[in-house]
Amino acid sequence: MAWAPWGCCPWLVLFCALGAWGHPKPVDLRGEDVRNCSISPPYLPVTAVNTTARLTALRQQMRIKNLSAYIIPETDAHMSEYIGNRDKRRAWITGFTGSAGTAVVTMGKAGLWTDSRYWTQAERQMDCNWELHKEVDITSIVTWLLTEVPAGGSVGFDPFLFSIGSWESYDLALKNSNIKLASTTANLVDLAWGSEKPLFPSQPIYALQDAFTGSTWQEKVADIRSQMQKHRKGPTAVLLSALDETAWLFNLRGSDIPYNPFFYSYTLLTDSIIRLFVNKDCLDSETQKYLNASCSGSMCVQLEDYSQVRGAVQTYASGDVKIWIGTSYTTYGLYEVIPVEKLIEDTYSPVMVTKAVKNSKEQALLRASHVRDAVAVIRYLVWLEKNVPKGTVDEFSGAQWLDQFRREEAFSSGPSFETISASGLNAALAHYSPTKEQHRKLSSDEMYLLDSGGQYWDGTTDITRTIHWGTPSAFQKEAYTRVLIGNIDLSRLVFPASTSGRVMEVFARRALWDVGLNYGHGTGHGIGNFLCVHEWPVGFQSGNLPMAKGMFTSIEPGYYQDGEFGIRLEDVALVVEAKTKYPGSYLTFEVVSLVPYDRNLIDVSLLSPEHLQYLNRYYQTIREQVGPELQQRRLLEELEWLQRHTEPLSARAPRTASLASLLAVSSLSILSWSV
Repeated sequence: MAWAPWGCCPWLVLFCALGAWGHPKPVDLRGEDVRNCSISPPYLPVTAVNTTARLTALRQQMRIKNLSAYIIPETDAHMSEYIGNRDKRRAWITGFTGSAGTAVVTMGKAGLWTDSRYWTQAERQMDCNWELHKEVDITSIVTWLLTEVPAGGSVGFDPFLFSIGSWESYDLALKNSNIKLASTTANLVDLAWGSEKPLFPSQPIYALQDAFTGSTWQEKVADIRSQMQKHRKGPTAVLLSALDETAWLFNLRGSDIPYNPFFYSYTLLTDSIIRLFVNKDCLDSETQKYLNASCSGSMCVQLEDYSQVRGAVQTYASGDVKIWIGTSYTTYGLYEVIPVEKLIEDTYSPVMVTKAVKNSKEQALLRASHVRDAVAVIRYLVWLEKNVPKGTVDEFSGAQWLDQFRREEAFSSGPSFETISASGLNAALAHYSPTKEQHRKLSSDEMYLLDSGGQYWDGTTDITRTIHWGTPSAFQKEAYTRVLIGNIDLSRLVFPASTSGRVMEVFARRALWDVGLNYGHGTGHGIGNFLCVHEWPVGFQSGNLPMAKGMFTSIEPGYYQDGEFGIRLEDVALVVEAKTKYPGSYLTFEVVSLVPYDRNLIDVSLLSPEHLQYLNRYYQTIREQVGPELQQRRLLEELEWLQRHTEPLSARAPRTASLASLLAVSSLSILSWSV
């Protein structure tokens, strides 16, 4: 999935505001606001939400707390990329449902700050109580606050919705002003929302079967404790705040968060005690037994109420202790109750770093999930090939069909994110997703970009393919082929161990740069074992860990022609040891996504012999791994499609192979598995 940093790791919000390469400052190309708030009564789209009563209720709470302004970010207490309905406070107070943006309310005004992806949506959903600010950086918000808040005033915020980095940025920007930043643990939007706020989730939390885990939770706990003992600063505890950290550590999963199999939780791990803060009612007796919750030894999990974590951490921090945290996902709500001299701060917790490198079993699980996912995507592409010419498929209905194909795969647990199903000019919007109300027909005359993924018990997937069923223009073929070259160049790169992804990212852009083209999103992100589709801290951005054997990352260059079409080719790849002529510690990538690229869009004259060799070797891998799966399931139409789309490419006419030869290869592969 095309990666935008403001939607993931919280400290990168500031990084983007400072002009991160690849993310140009938004430019308003649409003209005037669709609202007209200067007339009486004002003109508003029918989609606008009346927020007058909501703002009145919030301002009443602000008066009680003696606050002049209140900041409402779009996040939860774990800095999650996707948030549950009960955490959509900014959406409730503004009416704007986009996934990125910050609201600020004073006694007389209310403003929303969001990026260019959401300007039109915000204007259609917000009423005239709200000003739209077409910027996302904290500096812009503070400039506005300095104008609107009187001297001596206080700006309130929920510390559980502020990352440490966000708090530091606001605090620094307001330092020399006569305005105070006030941490308020009782969320004022929640108080205004009242009984209408969605209830705390009560779905079961369950343990993964051993077949789908790389290590037992006891082995993982022992490993983290070993890292604590070896740490030069002598931590006595590790505090885990990100939801995927606790889910990974205990091999537990839930359904509190859309697209992610997580549950609301924190963990405080010491050398002798394991404290899990969670909704205990969601753990049945079998799961509690799995956690050894009824005993009190060092490998017994003490279950404590989720809402009590702040007090528990504060009490623990009053002793002779050192608490090890990852600052990227620890909120100010916990950070502020730990004395600074008792903190050991790293960008990422030891769990986040350990989780980034998959062991051999986890690697095998992720590979297996990608084979089945390839079957689902190929079934969809075959279905599209038959139905798009009939004019009966649109972006939304197509995405639903793909979801259905994935649901039919073994161990499926739903999509890993909202499918980006984009035709024609919609594909030029890197993060566009259709809705039942707003979508475009798929046409043989337009390019179609499909970015989608699945959650399976053995792995998480994310793959993008761009297709044209008709006659693409010469420029479309060139742009597509250059994106493909970028994908290949990065995928086949050999590099020294511990090289930063940021250093090698340029290889994905070089073929585009050669002719003056580029793309405005990240080149890749980590991916989990039935966890996050955007798993930090792996990838090609500043702040990611150096590449190491056993990491999985996406590789996803693209190109977007505004108002016309978009191209992205995304694969998930495993970091493996490279075979080099001379001894040394070198790595490369092994692609585990297994869906062929669109031959109709490839200009083979732009490909070098090395590119062709790589591509044909990849196609042979697809035949060997996906072909037997299709044959076993008697998906012969899909098998024939696979044969056509993985025929070897050459600078001359493509060499053909018969379906019989593919069946022979598939049969041999099946026989080899059974030996």
